[in-house]
Amino acid sequence: MADLPTFASNRQPHLNARLQGFGTTIFAEMSALAAKTNAINLGQGFPDTDGPQEVIEAAVAALRAGHNQYPPGPGTAELRQAIADHQARFYGLATDPDHVLVTTGATEALTATMLALCETGDEVLAFDPTYDSYNAAVSMAGARLRTVTLKPSDDGRFSFDHDLFVSLISAKTRAVLLNTPHNPTGKVFTSDELNLIADCCRQNDLLLITDEVYEHMVFDGVHQPPAGLDGMAERTITISSAGKTFSVTGWKIGWAIARPDLLTAIRTAKQFLTFVSGAPFQPAVATGLVLGDDYFDGLTSQLRHKRDLLGDYLERSGFDVYQPEGTYFTMVDISPVSDLDGIGFCLSLPERAGVVAVPAQVFYEDQSEGSSLVRFCFTKRDEVLIEAGERLQATFG
Repeated sequence: MADLPTFASNRQPHLNARLQGFGTTIFAEMSALAAKTNAINLGQGFPDTDGPQEVIEAAVAALRAGHNQYPPGPGTAELRQAIADHQARFYGLATDPDHVLVTTGATEALTATMLALCETGDEVLAFDPTYDSYNAAVSMAGARLRTVTLKPSDDGRFSFDHDLFVSLISAKTRAVLLNTPHNPTGKVFTSDELNLIADCCRQNDLLLITDEVYEHMVFDGVHQPPAGLDGMAERTITISSAGKTFSVTGWKIGWAIARPDLLTAIRTAKQFLTFVSGAPFQPAVATGLVLGDDYFDGLTSQLRHKRDLLGDYLERSGFDVYQPEGTYFTMVDISPVSDLDGIGFCLSLPERAGVVAVPAQVFYEDQSEGSSLVRFCFTKRDEVLIEAGERLQATFG
């Protein structure tokens, strides 16, 4: 297995101190490994089919209609209105379109938020395992990420130590960063957990930054936007995007929703990152957000089916499977089938089974916490999931 990635973040001589330790993302490295070995890529989280035809055609029409120059800085009025209407339609949240900022994906919304609202030395409290861009965004702002680890309970759900969470809040804490549904665990935070977090934010005058890109991928129950909790609208920055909801991850159209003074600050940082982007995609996303309930219900139902399809194969292959409550990822414990840690397992998996997955330990501050955990993506065509599942079962089952 020569020339495989090692996931080591070697010191880079010209990179500033804030970004030392951040190398190529795990997703890019594992996708390159999939291409090199011709393995089925269940690592990086992107679908292998296009989104709804109405949305695709709306982008084509916008291109042909000349929507190819700079859009307005906050985003087109049509899209900001559609986002506001979406919040009211699905969650009963009255949202002024002027409180919406369109961004180049959720990643830019998150990064601009950190750059705008955090001072050097501030702390941001989040839940480990964390999506890889979180620590980078916080570090770019000169702040520090503090984490509370999500651990699997006896019932297979991931949960956290509430007392530890409260104890980590200090005078340095600026914000809580919350991802629900949560990548990579698939956890959907409960009402009790959300209320605990909200109480801490209110009592300590903290901001709550929420990453809700998987909001339409909750398989049991419904998504609960934290901004809807008492007293939280004015201190919450709600971040989401179109990429996951409409299977157009390459379009990079996201948004942030916040009270005007916070949004003005975020826009100030955002304008010096990309300024604006996605002119022909903005009207297309607006088209998507007003699709009927049949689309959104069908998306959830379809992904629930794919979760169960791959999950059955993973169980028959001998893994301990943590049933995801949301997102399009399944976490497994590889201990029953391998003595390797997650990185070693994922590096060997393409040659052993012809499948690529992602080692979850790279998402943990303390990698020993997730050393036996591996993440599989199930947002693929059924025939791809079946082929991958059969390969895994033949290798480990």
